[in-house]
Amino acid sequence: MKRFALLGLPNTGKSTVFNRLTGMSQRVGNWPGLTVELTSARLLLGGKMVELVDLPGVNDLTGYSDDEAVVRDVLMSTAFDAAILVLNAAQLDRQLPLALQVLASGIPAVVVLNMADEARLLGITLDLDVLRQRLGVPVVLVSAKRMEGWPALMEALNRQAASAATASHAQLDRVPETQDAIMQARAKLAACWNLPAVLPEGMTEKVDAWLMHSWLGLPLFFACMAVLFNLTYQIGTPLQGLVGDGLDWFKTAALQQWLAPLPAIVQSLLLEGVWQGVSTVLTFAPILFVFFILMAMVEDSGYLARAAYLTDAFMAKLGLDGRGFVMQLMGFGCNVPAILGTRVMRERKQRLLTMLIIPFSLCSARLQVVVFFAGILFTPQQAPWVLLLLYLLSFVVAIFTAWVFKHRYRGNEAFLLEVPPYRLPGMRHMLIRAVAEVRAFLELASSFILMGVVLVWLVSHIPAGDNKTLADVLGTVMAPVLDPIGIKHELAVALLVGFVAKEILLGGLAVIYGVPEAGLGAALLHHLDWASAMSFLIFTLVYVPCLSTVAAIRRESKSRAFTALSVGWSVLLAWLISFAFYQGVHLLR
Repeated sequence: MKRFALLGLPNTGKSTVFNRLTGMSQRVGNWPGLTVELTSARLLLGGKMVELVDLPGVNDLTGYSDDEAVVRDVLMSTAFDAAILVLNAAQLDRQLPLALQVLASGIPAVVVLNMADEARLLGITLDLDVLRQRLGVPVVLVSAKRMEGWPALMEALNRQAASAATASHAQLDRVPETQDAIMQARAKLAACWNLPAVLPEGMTEKVDAWLMHSWLGLPLFFACMAVLFNLTYQIGTPLQGLVGDGLDWFKTAALQQWLAPLPAIVQSLLLEGVWQGVSTVLTFAPILFVFFILMAMVEDSGYLARAAYLTDAFMAKLGLDGRGFVMQLMGFGCNVPAILGTRVMRERKQRLLTMLIIPFSLCSARLQVVVFFAGILFTPQQAPWVLLLLYLLSFVVAIFTAWVFKHRYRGNEAFLLEVPPYRLPGMRHMLIRAVAEVRAFLELASSFILMGVVLVWLVSHIPAGDNKTLADVLGTVMAPVLDPIGIKHELAVALLVGFVAKEILLGGLAVIYGVPEAGLGAALLHHLDWASAMSFLIFTLVYVPCLSTVAAIRRESKSRAFTALSVGWSVLLAWLISFAFYQGVHLLR
């Protein structure tokens, strides 16, 4: 089987090309450094099966970032039959040097000039025939987003796959240094790629006059996020109610009757354990779906890169740069890929400091817990604003952490960020993103969550003497730690299994109180007062996200001591904030 490498600079639409070619839902985002792990897929080209390997986005093959080291290592250790080089047609003057480095390494290539529509709007003229002749390889002009030029690309790839060329490793000793590659690129582009002397003022410049304003930029960003959270509730909550009603109907009309012949203890396990836990979690799929569609719209439009630019000066005071803010925003979906994304940073200290703050991002798993508690503690009009305040709290905690550790992990790497033009998000990409996120959520619901709620049921039902269960004993042991922050002993089990995955928390609570999803809110308010419930929510928001995040920190930092610091600091901070809140509320009463 032949193997092709997919290469390109960050933010060239490389992942979009990968998705179009393979049909896979590789995450697409409009900022640099998103693809940080190798992804591969098989497709049929030229009558042969080809493995397409998506390599991290890099600026050149002689750089020093982790991503650039990964690409060099893969090219030297793996034999490739060809490379697909994805370049931005509107920025060939600075992107062609990478292509020349790859071509100099001896790997056959097909050059894909993406974003043809943007180049056309900018008035760029391009002579493909001359460029093909100068490069000596096939060159295709496409718009992956709009599928323009796709037949020509498939024809070029089919010819490349059908060729008799044998696979070879890259000979990186032949690669020109960056400055030499730039000079060669200028010669190759002379008279065949022309950029107008004065670019026409487009929508990007007009919108940026407001959204990147030195005073108005950040308030407008937070206003945008407030609108996003309000829409999430207004659209997702009715859908959540429909799903909950459907699951309750299924339990009453069918499930209870099917399980009736089984022993009472088995019925309790399946109904009060598995069904109540999993059904509680499933009801949040509609809200998560709406949230990720809206978040994908913000990401794909190019707005988050501007948020990184606006926050760079402030982040620099914390020993970070705008990339730290971008990684935090990436953590809204999941902390794990955000931690992997720190590979775009060259300095180890800056990577470590960024990894230390990412776990405080309110990820999708904790989002369902926050949405639930906000819904039971506040009115529908208040809940979106509470959600926004909790997001702001996650930022405040991250900022405080960076301030505390900035001298220990301060870096001095220069920060260069490309601010892309605004792009109208594709509906297909937004749906793919939302479906992929919810699917990953549901896959976890069938594994970790299922095991977690069964574990909670067992601990809550296994006797430990004196009419107590294991949960009671565990709660008694942890009482000196949890009582000062208002968290009742029965919730200790939920917090412990929540360390594995936060998705288990609500399912675990439903099992602990023995109620269906519809009755969980009333049960919590019956057993907890308002201050205790908020304290539990704050603790859940701040303490260790999940076991996967801890594993990612351990792998990327290559340090047990740093991993222990990250876990210990988050637990300590969660306890201190919950203590200050709970005790402060009682003092004011």
